[in-house]
Parts: sequence; structure tokens; C-alpha cells
Amino acid sequence: MNKKVKVAALSIASNTFLIIIKLFAGIISGSVSIISEAIHSTMDLLASVIAFISVKFSDHPPDKEHPYGHGKFENISGIIEALLIFVAAIWIIYEAIHKIILRSPIEQVPVGIAVMTVSAISNIIISRRLYKVARETDSIALEADALHLKTDVYTSAGVAVGLSLFWLIELIFHKLITIIDPVVAILVALLILKESFSLLKAAYKPLIDTTLPEKDIELITGSIQSCLEEGMSYHRLRTRKSGNVRYIDFHLDLPGDIPLKDAHHICDCIEEKIKSNFEYIEVDIHTEPVEQRSERN
Repeated sequence: MNKKVKVAALSIASNTFLIIIKLFAGIISGSVSIISEAIHSTMDLLASVIAFISVKFSDHPPDKEHPYGHGKFENISGIIEALLIFVAAIWIIYEAIHKIILRSPIEQVPVGIAVMTVSAISNIIISRRLYKVARETDSIALEADALHLKTDVYTSAGVAVGLSLFWLIELIFHKLITIIDPVVAILVALLILKESFSLLKAAYKPLIDTTLPEKDIELITGSIQSCLEEGMSYHRLRTRKSGNVRYIDFHLDLPGDIPLKDAHHICDCIEEKIKSNFEYIEVDIHTEPVEQRSERN
């Protein structure tokens, strides 16, 4: 089992545990904000399962039907995760508004505060681990999973603060300010909505072969230029990304009388320079005589 699959499995175990304790605390307390967090963790669990499956498939080597590999499984999983988060947020808002209308009381507030605190601490640990492996492997699926849990840290902490405020007001004024709980739940849902849109954008762009970020392009062009001598140039540079693999191709303009051995050496130089900046990248170079390009122009 490789590093990406292991950390995805860890996320599944963590989310399963959090769903159980959040549902328990939400049911005994009647807090919609805790129940909303249980729903959020359920979406996180589904996302973790999808991430687990996608990283297993995305690492399969290229085959006859998929000559460019299976990296876009991760992008597809990211889109599914974003849509799941969106649905969860809408459901939480609906439940919170329903709670405001009914003004249902909250019980066992300390239990809810404790559960939310445990949830926040647990997700800090797991999300950091996910981000670390996501950066090491350039995995969009693990990055999406880490983003879910990072948002869950903020929302769990927000619910804990909201319940603490509710508890404090109750202790001081001996009144149940029931509107605080659903308002916190709505704020949680709005954060989740923002997360879903950000994730959807990040996952969708590679599916339509969007060019690499400007900073990546600068590293690539700098690597090419560093290997070229006078009278050499390049054109038609194209870049895209599939999963964690970057693909680039371009036309290299060389003098027509350059020996094949020297042309091959220049191409090797360019590939080595580019690959020194990116761990997962495929480079395709098409060489052309300078004279041939001049005639076309």
C-alpha cells in the first residue's frame, strides 16, 4: 500500500469516528449545529472514500486505452466531493432555519462542547498529514480531502465557541437563547459552501486541459532557455495537467546542419533541467530545422 493510499485510509477511519461521536452528542443535546457537523463529517467520509478509490486508480500506469495514465480520476473525484459538500451545506441551512422557527431547546451543552473540541483537534492532526502527503505527491484528491478536514476544524471550533457562548448566557441570565445554535449552523454552512466552490474550481480546470500556473511556466521556459545556444529557439509551448502529472510539449528550432548527437544532447539537457523542478512531469520535444520554420513564415 503506497503513501497516498495509506493516508487516505487514515482519513476514512478518522471521519468514521467523528461521525459517531457527533451524532451521539447531537442527538442527546438536540443541537442543530452539532448535527450539522455530523452531516459535514458524513460528507467528509464519502469524500475520503472517493479520494481513497481515486488515488488507487490514478496511480495505475498507462495502458492501451489510457496512454496518458489515469491521473484525471483524482480530478473527477474532486468534482464529486465538491458537489457532495454543496448538498450538505444546503441541508444544514434548511435544518437551521427550521430550528429557528421551532425554537427547540438545547440540552447537555458541555457534551457538545467536548465533542466539537475533540473533532477540531483530530482534524488538525489528520489534515496536516494529508496536506504533507498531498504536497509530496502533488495529489489533488488528497489536497481536496485535506481541505475538507481543514474546513471542519474551523466549523467544529465555531460550533464549540457558539455552544460555549450559549452555555455562558444560560448560566448568567438563566435563559435559553435558542437562536444562537442555528445561527452558528448557518455560518458553518456558508463556510462549507465557500469550500465547495473553491474545490470545484480546482478540480474542474485540469479536466479541460487548462495551462499550468504562471510560476510553473516560468520554471519551464527558464529551463529551456538555459540549454539553448545562439541560433536556437523554441515555439508552440503547450502545458496541461492530469492528476499529479504535468505534460508539456513544444517545438525546438535548431540549425539544420547540427549533428543528431548534439541535437539529442540539447533535448536531454532541457528534459533534465525541467524534471529537476518537477517530480511528476512528461516532456515531449519536436525538433525542427530553423531554415524550415523560416520558409513557413
